[in-house]
Amino acid sequence: MPYLDTLNNQWLAMTRGIVASLPNITMALVVVLLTWFVARYAVRIADWLTGKSTLRADLQNLIETVVRVGIWVVGLLLAATVAIPGFTPGSMIAGLGIGALAIGFAFQDIFENFLAGVLIMVRDKMNIGDAIEADGISGTVEKITLRETHVRQFSNELVIVPNSQLFKNRVTVLTDAIVRRDEVLVGVDYEADFDAALAAVKRGMAKVEGLDPAREPAAYVREFGASSIDILAQWWVLSGSHDMRVVRTEVMKGIKRELDAAGIGIPYPHVTQTFADAVPLRTVAEAA
Repeated sequence: MPYLDTLNNQWLAMTRGIVASLPNITMALVVVLLTWFVARYAVRIADWLTGKSTLRADLQNLIETVVRVGIWVVGLLLAATVAIPGFTPGSMIAGLGIGALAIGFAFQDIFENFLAGVLIMVRDKMNIGDAIEADGISGTVEKITLRETHVRQFSNELVIVPNSQLFKNRVTVLTDAIVRRDEVLVGVDYEADFDAALAAVKRGMAKVEGLDPAREPAAYVREFGASSIDILAQWWVLSGSHDMRVVRTEVMKGIKRELDAAGIGIPYPHVTQTFADAVPLRTVAEAA
């Protein structure tokens, strides 16, 4: 039957083609195997070299990943060239055509986060272990990858943030310096003496442990408030070794103690009500 002959001829032709390409396929497999060996030892060499440097840990991981991926890309292209005669990277890109554009749009966010991750690692401003505030997130950086950053919030929840979000928005690194300034607003009676109040506030801060001895605490009259004279108290904390919340508590306790000792009160808010017309008043007995 003619169609059986046709199928038989096609089968024989395909079999001959597979047999003829076996040497090329074998060579391609050898190239893949060599690529595996080269990538493995190249990563070890890169790890040894970066281990002797002062590069941050995530940047070392980036270099190892780039080395591994680069070697595998080159190796697979060589294997495809050996296995498929006439194959070139240019012909592959041309063959994809509009598909390459569609893939680019589909992976746009991934590429954006990847590039942002590389730039975050290279500029070396935010490191693992830093406390940060970014876009409503406050916590400690636990891990930086090529696509995302893991932030452990101070309330112990883990937040996974895309790198592009950290790169494009403002990030406050709270632990960039080992000394940080803190402040509190203190209200005192209008009857209080300015100089005595300022001196009491300074004494209250000076006795607190954890302040930077190289910078004296400062106190300034801020404004005339609705019911008090507002004094701005500022101090510098050794935040690398002391909890700022604890130091702030001790400062406020010290200020209150010194103001009490000086006989200076911290007034409650006063409210003055004015009526346009006379208001009838009655005594308690009359009301009863």
